[in-house]
Amino acid sequence: MEKKQAFKQGLQGGIPIALGYLSVSFTFGMMASSQGIPVSAAVVISLTNLTSAGQFAALPLMVQSASLLEMGLTQFMINLRYALMSLSLSQKVESSMSRRERMLISFGITDEIFALAAAQENHISTAYFSALMILPIAGWTLGTWLGAVMGASLPVDIRSAMGIAIYAMFLAILLPPARKQRSIRRVIIAAGGLSCVLALVHKWVPISSGFAIIFCTLAAAGYGAWRYPLKEKSS
Repeated sequence: MEKKQAFKQGLQGGIPIALGYLSVSFTFGMMASSQGIPVSAAVVISLTNLTSAGQFAALPLMVQSASLLEMGLTQFMINLRYALMSLSLSQKVESSMSRRERMLISFGITDEIFALAAAQENHISTAYFSALMILPIAGWTLGTWLGAVMGASLPVDIRSAMGIAIYAMFLAILLPPARKQRSIRRVIIAAGGLSCVLALVHKWVPISSGFAIIFCTLAAAGYGAWRYPLKEKSS
């Protein structure tokens, strides 16, 4: 595939992702602004991170002045999947791709971009993946700016409704595989149950939101790995 054609294909593939990111990042910008984060800081966070779950989880930690250790561990647990995605995509990129190019495109790996790139039949070129990540990054950053600037002017009811956008996105990701596999459903229930327990005992055993995420993630993942190990396929 020629570079021009690959670049065009990547841009086209990024359009629906960018539109989805625009609405979700609007919520992030609105929430960041309402909690005292400067507009410029919120925009820089989105431009340099590009991680919805990580940013939403980091927001209360920043407001609460959490320690760097707590912040780092939380982000490590939430974003660890990107390392696995990078390893997977490294098997599909063109062999001629340089290390610098690999480092460049690794910045744009998200759940949706990974899914689209991994579904490509041909090897992934630098031109294709670079174009694929341009519009989603722009949409995520622009949505954050719009939310931070315009969020305060919206009615309270609309702001409250948009606050659940991130949860709706998570449900859209989790429900399809959960409906197919009982193991996934049980791991999700375990994580949700642990989260509820921590919320109930918070009065007697104070635990910050960051460490609560870390504990629930490790416990639920450990339960899933112990109870539902992957079986090796017979050759």
